[in-house]
Amino acid sequence: MALQIYNTFSRRKESFETLESGRVSMYCCGVTVYDYCHLGHARSYVVWDTIRRYLEWRGYAVRYVQNFTDIDDKILKRAIQESSTMTAVSEKYIAAYFEDMARLNIREADDYPRATHTIDGIQRLIHELEQKEVAYASQGDVYYAVRQFPDYGKLSGRKLEDMKSGASGRVEEDPDAPKKRDTADFALWKGAKPDEPFWESPWGKGRPGWHIECSAMLRDRFGDSIDIHVGGGDLVFPHHENEIAQSEAATGKPLARYWMHNGMVNVGGVKMSKSLGNFTTIRQFVDEGGVDPMVLRLF
Repeated sequence: MALQIYNTFSRRKESFETLESGRVSMYCCGVTVYDYCHLGHARSYVVWDTIRRYLEWRGYAVRYVQNFTDIDDKILKRAIQESSTMTAVSEKYIAAYFEDMARLNIREADDYPRATHTIDGIQRLIHELEQKEVAYASQGDVYYAVRQFPDYGKLSGRKLEDMKSGASGRVEEDPDAPKKRDTADFALWKGAKPDEPFWESPWGKGRPGWHIECSAMLRDRFGDSIDIHVGGGDLVFPHHENEIAQSEAATGKPLARYWMHNGMVNVGGVKMSKSLGNFTTIRQFVDEGGVDPMVLRLF
């Protein structure tokens, strides 16, 4: 029986056909490393570990890549709280991630690119988007002009008029609105603020935006297109929508043949998340709750 996959993009099951016969390229959006992983992360990475293993059982050679976001406002905020540095905070929680996933018998990815290790690729991609006139510099920042990408919204089904804070909870208000040509535009490069880490760039000292990081890391490891792009359902909009806009505007090719998303772990009808503070970490649940990690995985 032919393998079928439910594709978020088409909102239906489709026969699975890979770019290269017998091989699967699979990219997963990983954690932003500023805290311990919670049960929502456990659900997500158990799901993709299971699917990866199943594809291998079906005879495919799977290359599975999962990134770490190791430069982000939340990491910098945690570094200030702990009188530490961005690098120290990232390394601490990357190590904790591997400990937690090992207890859940989640196999390691084939590669773990980091945003801070992909700065050259990020800057190259931003430059390409500028050349194609879908990105513009403004007061030390660089923004993606979403209205220059006619297919914007094709993954989530949202209209530009609906664009607002994503389900990820990363956007509460927009202090950068005066720099933008359109309120829907999003940052590709952020000018450095006092006492923040930064990299030199053609636009001045700064750091990458969240969305461009994944587009660049995926491209660095796989090229222009992959078979399966996976992640949590909360990433469909805006993160994955913006990845598509960035990558496809640059290459003219589909970023992924199939988009797959896992559901959320809910607490009182609301998704478990660090930003809402309604989370239980994996280590709390296992150690303080006395739960065997394999029981959690099975559940």
